[in-house]
Amino acid sequence: MAAAPQNPYDAVLHAARDVAKLGCALDAEMLGTALLGSVYSVATTDRAQAVRDFVGEFLSATIRRRTASATTIREVFAALVPEATGAGEVKRGSLTPAWADQLGRVRPTGCYAYGDVYGDQTSYLVTFAYDDLEDGGPEHAIVALVDHNIGITKDVFVGSPAERILSQVREMCAGDELTWFREEDPARLRSEVSRHLEITDDLSDLPQDGNLSTDRALATARLGLLPKSVVPALVEPPELSGPDRERLLRDFLSSAEASRFGLEKISADDELASLHFCLSLLLDHAASLPDPDPLRWSPAVAGLFLLDWVHRRAVLDMDDAAMLPRVTRAWSAYAMRKRGLPDAASSQTDTLVEEMIPEFARLYATGEKRSPATAAVAQLISEGVDPNDPEAIDAWIETNRHRLSDD
Repeated sequence: MAAAPQNPYDAVLHAARDVAKLGCALDAEMLGTALLGSVYSVATTDRAQAVRDFVGEFLSATIRRRTASATTIREVFAALVPEATGAGEVKRGSLTPAWADQLGRVRPTGCYAYGDVYGDQTSYLVTFAYDDLEDGGPEHAIVALVDHNIGITKDVFVGSPAERILSQVREMCAGDELTWFREEDPARLRSEVSRHLEITDDLSDLPQDGNLSTDRALATARLGLLPKSVVPALVEPPELSGPDRERLLRDFLSSAEASRFGLEKISADDELASLHFCLSLLLDHAASLPDPDPLRWSPAVAGLFLLDWVHRRAVLDMDDAAMLPRVTRAWSAYAMRKRGLPDAASSQTDTLVEEMIPEFARLYATGEKRSPATAAVAQLISEGVDPNDPEAIDAWIETNRHRLSDD
């Protein structure tokens, strides 16, 4: 019975004990990226740096290991994380397989992007081929999914053969009018994936579905072969200024969509107050997103707004709760038209927003998603205290001091 590994480096060597028996460089790189994925996934801060540190420490700790598997996995790690300390000093071992010469020796053969017309997500796809297909392995694809609602690279995937993956993507997009596909500038692709991946690296909890952890090292190594952009990375557009907000709201209120939902007929003071409050919530929610464009609307954005954000951030009275679904549906139709999206997008969004309304009403009634601050404001209002009146709040606190102490 073999002894258990004594340290993380021995554990890696044990897991990679058959690496030299693999048939090509791509198989070895896939094994290497999977092993480094465990380091990436358990790190608590700056995961990319954690992987670089681990590889540097691994190379230092195993420098005297002379077995075929040890020398081979050292070369694999050096190719996957070339910026790690000591990676440039790793030499070919006499027992490493012939295909080790092909580690990392690939060239990009195509760059593409595709996504949904709403702008929720963009997938970037790059195909690569080895200099020597026999020793290197088949042409393969790197796919990175950027989620614009969260502002992260949500997943990366390495797969082969590249032509099959690319054909499937082309076919999927051609058959769905709510998706698009195009060739992409390599430098822009690298910039977009990398800047969103930096945010992912610092998340406290990684996305659970997909291949992000296991395929990240190889995907990053491949993307590093693309040219760097000479144009500064796109910055987030600024929030709407006060005058811009007013112009947008005036345009909306005079639109056919506002008329269709009866918003232009509202004249009672209390209803007008609710209408403008609901519109302000829509714009405030847009400003809270990574892409703060209030016209970038979709079923996903509507769900974030109606079923999460508004309950955590706003205190609605019964008039507001009755008004918000109407305003949201009208805004959905308005935003779709302003962005020139197909009728199918507008129809799909309206249907899904309508389906969300019962759950919105339930969450409003239960208050289960209210933040502590929102719940406190709601409590003040329910007891007749104006949350904008500091003296009234102080008086309420003094009157209820015993109750607050008990809580």
